[in-house]
Amino acid sequence: MSSIRLFILDAFARYGEMHGHQLRLQAEQERIALWTDISVGALYGALKRLAADGLLTEVRTEREGNFPERQVYAITDRGRDVLATLHRSTLLEVSPKPDPFDLALARLDRERLDELPRTIQERVDAYERLLDETVANNERARQWLTVGEEFVIAHGEHRLRSEIDWLHKLQKHLPAIVDDERARVEPDRATA
Repeated sequence: MSSIRLFILDAFARYGEMHGHQLRLQAEQERIALWTDISVGALYGALKRLAADGLLTEVRTEREGNFPERQVYAITDRGRDVLATLHRSTLLEVSPKPDPFDLALARLDRERLDELPRTIQERVDAYERLLDETVANNERARQWLTVGEEFVIAHGEHRLRSEIDWLHKLQKHLPAIVDDERARVEPDRATA
């Protein structure tokens, strides 16, 4: 699923014709960077790709004051069909993403096992800072949010808290993990 495709097509369906700068301003006004994986700067390239795919169409060129000419786009009928499919599939799709941390934890460096507690604490500290920043940003944005967006940002906070809770549980088991790693016999690489 592509969040950026969903956002752009939805913006054109809701607000009508616009150029890339207007789309960017809409994204900033909606503060999508706070609660999605969309980079506002990536909108321009995605806009052109959607036009190349026939989901948006160029309707005219505009010039305002001394600004450069800007291409104005509109959503196509095919774009509306794709948007409807994206809305439905995105609400139904479950997409837990693997965290590379898990692979690193499963394949620990035996030469650095003594560093593991400090490394995990640094990760906890980083998540706690991120949670604090997220809560502060969300609180500042709250007055402009819809009820649905309130749930979205609460979901993001919940996921961060859940990760912190999991890391605290991991910390309690670090002695057993380290002991287990030290007790393992390295397989003979010559027979592998």
